[in-house]
Amino acid sequence: MMNSIFTPPVYIQRHEFVVDFVKKNKPKKVIDLGCSNCTLLRKLKFHREIEVLAGVDIDSDVIRNIMYALAPIPSDYLQPGDHPLTINLYQGSVTDRDPRTKGFDLVTSIELIEHLQLEDVDMFTEVVFGYMAPVAAIISTPNADFNPLLPRLTGFRHPQHRFEWTKAEFQTWALKACREFGYVVEFTGVGQIQGQEESIGFCSQIGVFQRVRSLSDASCRQGDVTEERLPYRLLYDVVYPSLCDNNIFHRTLMNEVLYWAETLRKGQMVTAGQGGEHTERLEERMEREESQTGGEQQCGRREVNEELEGQTTAQGHEEPYRAGRSVCIPLARLWSCPRVQALSGTVQHLKEVLLDDPRVEVTEDDTVMVLAGDEEDDDEDPELDENINNAETDQSLDSSVENKDWEIDLG
Repeated sequence: MMNSIFTPPVYIQRHEFVVDFVKKNKPKKVIDLGCSNCTLLRKLKFHREIEVLAGVDIDSDVIRNIMYALAPIPSDYLQPGDHPLTINLYQGSVTDRDPRTKGFDLVTSIELIEHLQLEDVDMFTEVVFGYMAPVAAIISTPNADFNPLLPRLTGFRHPQHRFEWTKAEFQTWALKACREFGYVVEFTGVGQIQGQEESIGFCSQIGVFQRVRSLSDASCRQGDVTEERLPYRLLYDVVYPSLCDNNIFHRTLMNEVLYWAETLRKGQMVTAGQGGEHTERLEERMEREESQTGGEQQCGRREVNEELEGQTTAQGHEEPYRAGRSVCIPLARLWSCPRVQALSGTVQHLKEVLLDDPRVEVTEDDTVMVLAGDEEDDDEDPELDENINNAETDQSLDSSVENKDWEIDLG
């Protein structure tokens, strides 16, 4: 019913509210209470500043049915993040204290609290703000004042709701929690109908809580719960690939190096004695990568060019060239490629990685020679073809999946 009134549907607006908060505040650890079908978590996994994502729900079946949708996808391996992302899904009650839920930067509770018995609300409040004590919390719940504006609605919005608070009731509960546990709250919401009275408020009211009391003060309210007791049952645990893994870092960097070399080998970039259109193609690729890796890479590229200005290899080359079927690239020129520069950080680090790989040689004059295979046909080199395809699909896969609408309209 509500999905037909609001555009986009109000449940999407609630999730987008959380996503916007994450973009602005960049929390590293986020836990979603009442995660249900993990729709919100599936959106948040694409935000690479997040290092830990956790979800809790009382229904183990709903988690088991959807949990593998949070597994890494091909783009996560082709373009790994700077740090690993850990995702944990638990079955348990939000009124239980589990030490694994402590230390989070953000707790979200989206349309959950109204499913609790009223007598359990105080325990929920104690667990979230007194025990978990996150830096911030986002809690949303239906606004009973808005219900008369919803056509054909009688009673509560959902048969499993145990109560629905008016705007005044929600604010009274939130302000009491702030006084007791050392938080401040901002009231807002999502879902409004054109022409409605402003005093009614939002269809879904939201409280954004920020902790102002020190964590040590909040920790003293944990009572005598034994830290070794783990009431939640871990149902799913996955760690995403990242550049912190030396093997993954080496593979990713070498894929970039081989990508540039293979593109040149196939005549798509500048070769010895050629300029004009070929040089423009190279510069266009590099500028496109600069826009994707950030302006700081452009600054770094300018600095290395100034540092090495006028230097050439023993053969007098400042640009990539071919020697037989091998590709020769001056080290400084290779490092000026934005993606290579972003991964390696320094010319010396890049050189160390290259010296460790049998597919390339680094000469005394800092020329990187990418060794060709033994195939007679210059157009058939499966390993290098795979590397170039991997590098070319990195950005397209990542952006297409991130923009995919994961939402499921449950009515």
